[in-house]
Amino acid sequence: MNNQIIQPYIGSSKIDSIYRRINELKKDKDVVILSHYYMSPELQVSTELGGVADFIGDSLALSLAAKNTRAKNIVFCGVKFMAETAKILNPTRNVFISDMEAGCSLASSITGEDVRNLKAKYPGLPIIAYINTNAETKAECDICCTSRNAMSIARSFKEDRIIFIPDVYMGQNLSSRVKAETGKEFILWDGRCEVHEQFTSSSMESLKMIYPNAELLMHWEVPEESVNSAFADTKGVLGSTGDIISYVGKSDAKQFILASECDLGATLKGMYKDKEFITPCVKCPYMKKITLENTLALLESINTEDAMQYQIFLDDDIISKALVPIERMLEFS
Repeated sequence: MNNQIIQPYIGSSKIDSIYRRINELKKDKDVVILSHYYMSPELQVSTELGGVADFIGDSLALSLAAKNTRAKNIVFCGVKFMAETAKILNPTRNVFISDMEAGCSLASSITGEDVRNLKAKYPGLPIIAYINTNAETKAECDICCTSRNAMSIARSFKEDRIIFIPDVYMGQNLSSRVKAETGKEFILWDGRCEVHEQFTSSSMESLKMIYPNAELLMHWEVPEESVNSAFADTKGVLGSTGDIISYVGKSDAKQFILASECDLGATLKGMYKDKEFITPCVKCPYMKKITLENTLALLESINTEDAMQYQIFLDDDIISKALVPIERMLEFS
């Protein structure tokens, strides 16, 4: 896993002290820490390099790690829907997040009731839910997907029309490619990621003018108009975080423009020290609610009454219903 080669960002004795205390608590309280690529750099340092993260990855990688870990307590350094997914996959274990306000503009754009209304409006059509959705939304869908396996999942349905929720830009990007290959049409929900929608056509063109030799690294959630104009005359990759990391490793280019969350740039810089990454600093305000300090506070609280403020609780009915589309997704991993 990529956590073995991420460059450490140990910048002060204070951080070193917090690392030591968290690792002591992890051992004493049987804790595993999962850290998303969009976390601040100090939360992306693996235990092998002196940090606290046991697993570092994108949504799919961390979903798999959550399923396979055997620790009693799972601490998710990510946003709430990710911690909910870990709980769904591990219903008998305790799952924690250090700030319950670490939500997601995309996940909050749709509810379970909205999905039920879609099913009533389009009876019989399959519904694919991007993993960036809350548990109650997943529970109403046929299958989940990540940006890495969305194409394969869309191709797998025999129906000519597919409902894709909630990201309209990701849906547009996928739809144009799936339709060209298979003729299938997508019905889209109008949800947006407030980070990726900031990568407009004009902003990308300006960056390309400043860095004419750079290749492009773009996430599926960037607006389709920006994607089409940016790639009209420039090489690069449109895909998942994993696709982006893999592309950089195979490319001969030495300079890349990253159209994704700013701290993914820290990951890339740690992995590929001989390459330059132009990273417009668009940060997810929800991801940044998770800090090294409140992660320590969370671990201190485990096995005390204070732990409940950090713990993920889901109804058994939601867990059983949401598990079905998640497990179907994992078959495509």
